[in-house]
Amino acid sequence: MVVPSHHAAPTETSANSHTGQFARLRRLNVAAGVLHLLQGVLMLALSNDFSLPVTTSFVEFDEVVSELVPSIATVVELPIGPLVAAFLLMSGTAHIVLALPVAFGWYASNVRRGINYARWAEYAFSASLMLVVIAMLAGVYDAASLLLLFALNATVMLFGLMMEFLNLGCERPNWAPFWFGVIAAGVTWAAVGLYLLGAGGEGGGVPTFVYLIYVSLFLLFNIFAVNMAFQYWRVGPWRDYLFGERAYIVLSLVAKSALAWQVFTGTLRPV
Repeated sequence: MVVPSHHAAPTETSANSHTGQFARLRRLNVAAGVLHLLQGVLMLALSNDFSLPVTTSFVEFDEVVSELVPSIATVVELPIGPLVAAFLLMSGTAHIVLALPVAFGWYASNVRRGINYARWAEYAFSASLMLVVIAMLAGVYDAASLLLLFALNATVMLFGLMMEFLNLGCERPNWAPFWFGVIAAGVTWAAVGLYLLGAGGEGGGVPTFVYLIYVSLFLLFNIFAVNMAFQYWRVGPWRDYLFGERAYIVLSLVAKSALAWQVFTGTLRPV
């Protein structure tokens, strides 16, 4: 667990001394965008039609026993391949858009100040969809539960945005949004973990690759929090916000690629 101190917020990036670094940042966004988009297209082209149910559960009156009983119904069978492609395509599109001349000036200006609105907006959708995919593979099929997991994870990302917004220009960072995000993220991963712990019985439980996905993505998601903590601790190169920004881009590519290809290997390979 990251234990933050009261060190100053990461320094703003100087426009004059970092012109070359911003050019490299633009190229990094293009490269990350292309790699995300390419993988998304491959997922759509190569995946089989494996799908999982989304269900609802309500009570209804059973006239035979004269009491309310639960009634579970399948609302839709969601194909997993397009869901995996979706979070890759979301991220790829965001990176490409930010690299366009019309958007890059705004993006670079925010990075110089120590904030990236676009990152947290994209994560609120793409990372939350990633969590939904993991949850469904773990056996979470209830529509309300999936909606709440998506919303709570999106809230985690908005706490990340609030952390950056509240600490713009501050000498001593306010860590409250960071800890609120840690708590909310802990709840989402604990909820999915409960399904994995409860899996088993005569059917043997979920496949081994789902446990590997859970552990690997849990660790990768936590590295994002470590990256933020290092920025506000001002550890080594993280003193410059631009370094942490590049780390976020690489981490996002690694996390999404890791989840996509683990799911593909486990369930989406053509038979």
